[in-house]
Amino acid sequence: MNPHPPHHEPDAPRDLVGIGIGPFNLSLAALAQPLTTLDAVFYEQRPAFDWHPGLLIEGATVQVPFLADLVTLADPASDWTFLNYLKARERLFPFYFAERFHIQRAEYDAYCRWVAENLPGLHFRHQVDAVRFNPERDVFEVDFTQLDSDGEAEALGRTYTKNIVLGIGTEPYVPEPLKPLVEAPGVPVIHAADYLDHRRSLLAAEHVTVVGSGQSGAEVFLDLLRHRPAGREQLHWLGRTEAFAPMEYSKLGLEHFTPDYTRYFHALSESVRDRLGTTQWQLHRGIGPDTIAAIHDELYRRTLHGGWPDAVLTPGVRVRTAGRIATTKVELHLEHIQQGSRSRLTTDAVVLATGYRERPLDRILAGLDPYLRRDSRERPRVDEQFGLVLDPSVSGADCHVYVQNAERHTHGVGTPDLGLAAWRSATILNTVTGKDAYPLPARTAFTSFGLEQRPQIPPARTAPALTPLVEGR
Repeated sequence: MNPHPPHHEPDAPRDLVGIGIGPFNLSLAALAQPLTTLDAVFYEQRPAFDWHPGLLIEGATVQVPFLADLVTLADPASDWTFLNYLKARERLFPFYFAERFHIQRAEYDAYCRWVAENLPGLHFRHQVDAVRFNPERDVFEVDFTQLDSDGEAEALGRTYTKNIVLGIGTEPYVPEPLKPLVEAPGVPVIHAADYLDHRRSLLAAEHVTVVGSGQSGAEVFLDLLRHRPAGREQLHWLGRTEAFAPMEYSKLGLEHFTPDYTRYFHALSESVRDRLGTTQWQLHRGIGPDTIAAIHDELYRRTLHGGWPDAVLTPGVRVRTAGRIATTKVELHLEHIQQGSRSRLTTDAVVLATGYRERPLDRILAGLDPYLRRDSRERPRVDEQFGLVLDPSVSGADCHVYVQNAERHTHGVGTPDLGLAAWRSATILNTVTGKDAYPLPARTAFTSFGLEQRPQIPPARTAPALTPLVEGR
């Protein structure tokens, strides 16, 4: 590895190129920074870091404790911890007295932006166009376009690398029946990802429908409810799940978000993994208990002077089709899954809290397609260390492509969870460097998820002997 990464020669291969700078690759960059012999660079086409800006609703919290920052669970002594961010902003004592284990989303976003603004090696306004393998040099070629402040092409560039880490994130998912409405100009149908950009017009709409029974849907519904007049709320909240159910938050349930469970899940057969993926929705698509309580409290408060709020909450409903009525209204054709009954709902605006999907890797990896190994459903195979399984002609040249938040089909429900970010980043860096740059725990859960292996019980640590104090010294 290049011992002097600041003096990088243009044609010399880097050790690592990160594509995309969301929380996961930002975590990787933060943990890579102290590794002075590692030559790493990161590219992002956006002008700056931002994290779900349309959902930074006042009061909304991150659903994992603040210890699930970019680095702490791999290196609590890092310069890039959330606590060090608070110290740098002279907010450590106020946070201490606030006694908050779960921080607000806006604060998590501000923390990540602080890291992104101070961390070297990050290149925003750099759009990666293509990735190829060069068999003559045994390196990857990464072509990129440098963008100006208007997002227009300013310059073209190429870099070479032995390792690539894809962290291109997810994109809003819109169900097929509603795509024509979202794409049509002037129709008030938006994805929750853009909620804050349209909040004023949504509050002014006569009737608003929220589709989606997860955390985002609950937060949008609660925010609308709090800001609409009592008795004239005119809100509908619909969801496909059988109930507006709380997210699994028991302590043993949370062990599904440990490295132990990730390793267990990866070792299962493809068919079992796919079946599990459809049954574990409450581990990651449920609603935070505090949010459910806040919604009920707000609804109850509106009954204190008699009458009920004009709000309809109906789970177990799917949207079959949708159409426009004139230019200002939308008609949703609904089906109740359990009853089998159908009805129509006319509304003035729709917020789709229908979640996110992993961005397809095919476009950015088109040049590597001949080398990719795929499973029975044509998805990329991913090894235990988060590396794409490539043809031996590439991996044998010690060239590897790693993925972040694109491996749920192989690594399970914890893939998009912020709590596993630092561990996954450390795993990738340990693999790239061939060293235990970040020693990782052998065991992380009390639960033994399988029968084949006895759980490893780390030896108890012996407390160091203390020197007796002599009075007067």
